[in-house]
Amino acid sequence: MMNLEKYLEVKPEVAEAIKAGKAVVALESTIISHGMPYPKNVETALKVEQIIRDYGAVPATIAILGGKLKVGLSADEIEYLGKAKEVVKTSRRDIPFIVAKKLDGATTVASTMILAALAGIKVFATGGIGGVHRGAQETFDISADLQELAHTNVAVICAGAKSILDIGLTLEYLETNGVPVVGYGTDELPAFYTRRSGFGVDYRVDTPEELAAALKAKWDLGLEGGLVVANPIPEAYEMDFDVINEAINVAVLEAEKQGIKGKESTPFLLARVKELTGGDSLESNIELVYNNAKVGAQLAVALAALK
Repeated sequence: MMNLEKYLEVKPEVAEAIKAGKAVVALESTIISHGMPYPKNVETALKVEQIIRDYGAVPATIAILGGKLKVGLSADEIEYLGKAKEVVKTSRRDIPFIVAKKLDGATTVASTMILAALAGIKVFATGGIGGVHRGAQETFDISADLQELAHTNVAVICAGAKSILDIGLTLEYLETNGVPVVGYGTDELPAFYTRRSGFGVDYRVDTPEELAAALKAKWDLGLEGGLVVANPIPEAYEMDFDVINEAINVAVLEAEKQGIKGKESTPFLLARVKELTGGDSLESNIELVYNNAKVGAQLAVALAALK
């Protein structure tokens, strides 16, 4: 048995819910420390937790604070993360060093999945997943999120893949690794800010119950790995397909010219797209996260009912 007590601290409310087999939804912290400006980041994080409670589940925001793996943060800890300057964007490879050096780390999709799985949480709601970057056939720039989805048993509710990525190659990579990509109420993969991408999904499901039954079957059969639940941004908040894609193309060219690569590329591209769209993309980003929190809670409740 792994000696987890030394490293992992699960908030009592979250631990009790997991032990009782109740609905729990994991949330990442990169969106707080690297995704939005203060105080918008803290307001959004607290509202996301409230939405999850409103739909009958317990929220567990995940981060690393002072080297401790925290599953479930207090409002004060969320406030601290929202203001702190020296928070390291933490993926799988970074976890041991952030822990050993007793630093603060904001978890990405990959590391949130790892810590959620360690605590026994099966459902995670986020904004969008990482993926294969444009030009990856030369650079091999592929997000660790995809490898995590290949072997960690957590369902990820997202608004599709961020449209700054090569969506076709991202889907190919997921297919190679046996990760189902499910459209929630849609036959087309949403592309974060927009409801369409031009790419299909593997399966469409229309209810949380249908989704929970498929997830239970997957894991009961020992089919390791996660599942991508692609939940489109609500129509009222989606951005114009051409406007957002034009902004993304400009931002990608600028990143190339400036030699911005690796973990710096996504924050740069998202910030630049926000500037190019006059801030509209930030509003869309917040609304799609709220929508994913709702579906995540509904899925967690349906999954708990099947235990």
